[in-house]
Amino acid sequence: MANQFLEIPESFWSLFRSRNRQIYIDALLQVNEEYQYSNYYLSREICIQTLSDYFTKQKVTLEQEEAEDDFDMLEPLSTRILNWLLRTGWLRKVEDYSAMTVNIVIPDYAAVFVDAFAHLAGEDEDETQVYIQNVYGILFAFKNDPRSNISLLKTALVNTRKLNKTLQDMLHNMDKFFGSLLEQDMYGDLLKEHLDGYVEEIVRKKYHILKTSDNFYLYKTDIKRWLGEMRQDQPWLLRVCQRNKRLRGLDIQVEDLVKQIDMIERGFDDIEHRIINMDREHTRYIRATVTRLNYLLNREDNMKGLVIRLLNHLSETEGKEEQAREAERISALMNLSQMSVISEKSLYKRRRLKADFMESLTPDQEEEELTGDEILKLNKIRNRYSRKEINEFILERMEGGRLEVKAGTVSTEEDFEKLVLAYDNAIRKDSPYRVREEAAEMVDNGRFRYPGLIFERKGHRG
Repeated sequence: MANQFLEIPESFWSLFRSRNRQIYIDALLQVNEEYQYSNYYLSREICIQTLSDYFTKQKVTLEQEEAEDDFDMLEPLSTRILNWLLRTGWLRKVEDYSAMTVNIVIPDYAAVFVDAFAHLAGEDEDETQVYIQNVYGILFAFKNDPRSNISLLKTALVNTRKLNKTLQDMLHNMDKFFGSLLEQDMYGDLLKEHLDGYVEEIVRKKYHILKTSDNFYLYKTDIKRWLGEMRQDQPWLLRVCQRNKRLRGLDIQVEDLVKQIDMIERGFDDIEHRIINMDREHTRYIRATVTRLNYLLNREDNMKGLVIRLLNHLSETEGKEEQAREAERISALMNLSQMSVISEKSLYKRRRLKADFMESLTPDQEEEELTGDEILKLNKIRNRYSRKEINEFILERMEGGRLEVKAGTVSTEEDFEKLVLAYDNAIRKDSPYRVREEAAEMVDNGRFRYPGLIFERKGHRG
C-alpha cells in the first residue's frame, strides 16, 4: 500500500493552525454528508449551495487567512470557505469535459481525517454495536459457508481487537468525569454536569448499549459456542485446510486455525473483563457523585463539610509563613481546642451494631433533653467567656433579683452564647443565681430561638 502521507500537500495542515478551523471542519462534514448522498460526486454549484444553506442558519464570522487577498474577502461566505478548502488540498476539483462541469471530490487522505471529525462529533453509528455484529456475522459465515477461508477468521480477530480497543478507550475516558466532580462548587451545576455529561455520553450512548440492550451478551453465547464446536471438530478443520489449499493455494494447517480461534476466544474473555471493570467504575462514579451532591447540599450545616472547607482554604494559601498567619487568624475566630473537632472521630459515623438495629425496630421513645455539657459541646464555646462575664450578663439584667428571659433579652450571637453558658452555670453550687424548674415556653425573636427561662438570685424569694 502506497504511503498516503506523501500525497498530502504542505498547506493541508494549515487547517489545524487556522482560527477558522471549526468553521472549516463543520463545512467538511456538510460536504461529506452531501457527497455520500450524491453518490460521491458534487458539482461546484451544489457544494456552494450546501454550504450556503448550512451557514445561513448560523451566525459565523470568518476571519481573513494569510493566503487570502482583498478580492477573496469580497466573495460570499460559502464561496470563500470552498475556495480555501480547495486551495489547501482538503477538497479537489475534477473537470468533466464531456458534461462541461467541475466536480468536487474528497481525496483519500482527506477522507481519513473527515471520518475522524465525524467520529469526534458523534455522528457515526456506535462502534461497539457494529463490531460485535461484524464478529457474529463473520463467524456464522465461516462455520456454515462451504466457500469460507482463513481470511474470515483473521477479519473476525481484527474486529474483536477493535471492539476491545473501543471498550478500553471508554474505560480510560471515564476518569474525566471524576475530575469534573471536584470542579463544580454548586449543587445545580454538578447535577447538570452529571445528567448532561455522564448520563448522556456514557450511560445512554455506551454503557446502556453494552448492558441494557444486551448487544454483547445477545451474541456472546452463540459466538463462544461456535468457537468451541469449531475447535473440537477435527474433520471439519481438515476440510477447511484442504479447501484453502485447493481454492487459494494456501498451505494452512489445523494448528493455524486453532490458533486463530483461540485468539478470538481470548479476545472475548478480555471484553468481559473490561465490561466488569466498567461496571466497577460506573458504581464508583455514582457513589462519588451522590457523596459530592450530599456534601454540596449540606456543607453549611455539616461539621465534616465545614472542616473540609477550612482545610481547602488553608491549602490554597501560598507560602508556609502565609499559611501560619492564616491559621493563627482563624484560631482567633474559631474554637478548635476540643478533641472532638480535630480528631478523626468527628469525620466519620460509626456503623451501628446489630443490637442497635434491633432496638431501632421498637417503638420510638421520646428523646431526653440535652444536658448542659452537651449543649456546650454542640456550641463549642466552653473557653470563650469567663465566669465573671457570664454572671454579669445575668445579674445586670435582673430586676428585684429576678430575670425573665424574653425576646429582648438576646439581641446578638454573643448574648445567645452567654445565655446558654449561664444555664449551665446555674446548676453549680457556687453560682450566684439559679433557674426555676418549671417548664418554659420557647421564645422566638426572629434571629434566635430559646426557652423563656427564669433566673433568680440565690436567697431571693420571688
